[in-house]
Amino acid sequence: MNADATGDERARRAVDAVWRIESPRVVAGLTRIVHDLGVAEELAQDALVAALEQWPAQGVPRNPGAWLMTTAKRRAVDQIRRNETYARKLRLLGHDLELGQGPAAFDEPDDPEVIEDDLLRLVFVACHPVLSREARVALTLRLLGGLTTDEIARAFLVPESTVAQRIVRAKRTLAREKVPFEVPYGPDRADRLASVLEVVYLIFNEGYAATAGDDWMRPGLCEDALRLARVLSGLMPDEPEVHGLTSLLEIQASRSAARTRGPVPVLLLDQDRGHWDQLLIRRGFAALARAEAAARARGMPPGPYALQAAIAATHARALDPGRTDWAAIAALYEQLAVRAPSPVVELNRAVAIGMVKGPAAGLALVDALAASPAGAALEGYHLLPSVRGDLLTRLGRTAEAQAEFTRAAALTRNNAERALLLSRASGASGASGASGA
Repeated sequence: MNADATGDERARRAVDAVWRIESPRVVAGLTRIVHDLGVAEELAQDALVAALEQWPAQGVPRNPGAWLMTTAKRRAVDQIRRNETYARKLRLLGHDLELGQGPAAFDEPDDPEVIEDDLLRLVFVACHPVLSREARVALTLRLLGGLTTDEIARAFLVPESTVAQRIVRAKRTLAREKVPFEVPYGPDRADRLASVLEVVYLIFNEGYAATAGDDWMRPGLCEDALRLARVLSGLMPDEPEVHGLTSLLEIQASRSAARTRGPVPVLLLDQDRGHWDQLLIRRGFAALARAEAAARARGMPPGPYALQAAIAATHARALDPGRTDWAAIAALYEQLAVRAPSPVVELNRAVAIGMVKGPAAGLALVDALAASPAGAALEGYHLLPSVRGDLLTRLGRTAEAQAEFTRAAALTRNNAERALLLSRASGASGASGASGA
């Protein structure tokens, strides 16, 4: 009894692991066949149920991914047979599915190029701009990250029903708008790729610095985003910004172990750099080199993600915080302000200028930004008073700094970050700085 239970549990864990890895490819392949994302996911779920029923008794197949794909496609055949357009759609599947009924068919992998093409199409469908940002994030995590609605809900601290509704509405929207299952080309590709990269970036950022809740970090989301970025790098090796984003996430993720001390957040310049993951840093450097080479091949300057990666790389090269090349970082932020202007970029540039030219220069830039029309977008953004508090502390204006940290604490929805800001408010002296975004 115990042995059987142990075997069942091993099989279930194998199913879970295989599903997390293979479900995007299965859903992508099915979407190409049935031309409906919702139906494709239902068929893939049917294959998952079949695996949960059969693998504990029959053992895990030699090629579990191919087993899931073949099982799902056979269910697609059954569904098409029940459809009055059976004859037309069945030809899309090819005679191999009709004839390949023997056990060996489960172990025959699909053409890798076809699988990767389907996966790339699925990426662009899940991140289509016709969907809201929240829907794109939820659908991407569900289809490409292999997360359940419950896992997504827990990661973003929203009710499971909210996530489920977003996913259902997203599928209906894609069907209603007749979004094609294809990779766009020409100008459309650049626009759509920006949406894809934004979704992966948003997922990582929510894991890296959670907007709400008790925990400052949600490492699972960082891992999912990093995995998606690596997949994109493999699928789109000639796209500079794909490598730029991958580089940025690799380097940012390298700091994860040093970003908290127990439940307490640790600011960048206070982190023990001996705990930074050197393997991830090397991977980030390599991805940045690929981004720069791809940009040169196209005769174009580095994109926004590559510039952010270069900033992260500059921090990573400094084994001691005091040896950080802040002048180089400030110059990179100036380039970023040209390529992707935003008040947040200007706020970070002010932090860098404050490290190069002194806190008075940084504070002047922050105050000018806050008073400008663009600065209105930072109203309610907790990092604006946090940065002011840091600069005021370095200028010895303690009372003003305490007020800014208190205001920042009132604006953040993350409990761990609020505790840190209140701690800084209670002893606003000797702060290390660099509290920008």
